[in-house]
Amino acid sequence: MLDVGWQELFVIAVITIIVVGPKEIPRVLRTVTMWIRKIKDMAREFQSSIDDIAREADLDDIKQQLAAAKDFDIEHALENAIDPAGDVSNAIHNMAEPVEPVKSLTEDAAKGTDEGLPDEAPKALPDASCTAGP
Repeated sequence: MLDVGWQELFVIAVITIIVVGPKEIPRVLRTVTMWIRKIKDMAREFQSSIDDIAREADLDDIKQQLAAAKDFDIEHALENAIDPAGDVSNAIHNMAEPVEPVKSLTEDAAKGTDEGLPDEAPKALPDASCTAGP
């Protein structure tokens, strides 16, 4: 901080005795120490307010990061990472289209109707137990 040696202190003491006088030195020293104390308190308060501002700035950064994480769409990010051109999803959608008619055929069969079946469909074979045997 200040590099004050004994020579400088001696000069300051002599000048103080000459300017202030020996009777007023205790009052002047109290006043000087009071001002030094006030300056130190102000410096400490300033430092703590700077620390608070830095802490709040860090908290604001953390809040922004949390808001960005909350708005992050992981489904879209994974889709872009796995299939950026959309080839796989198009192939899956194309494969799903032929399944629809088969589904309607199985529903018709479950209902017992022949509407969806082609004309060449084999008819049920007669049961072998119904035929007359020798």
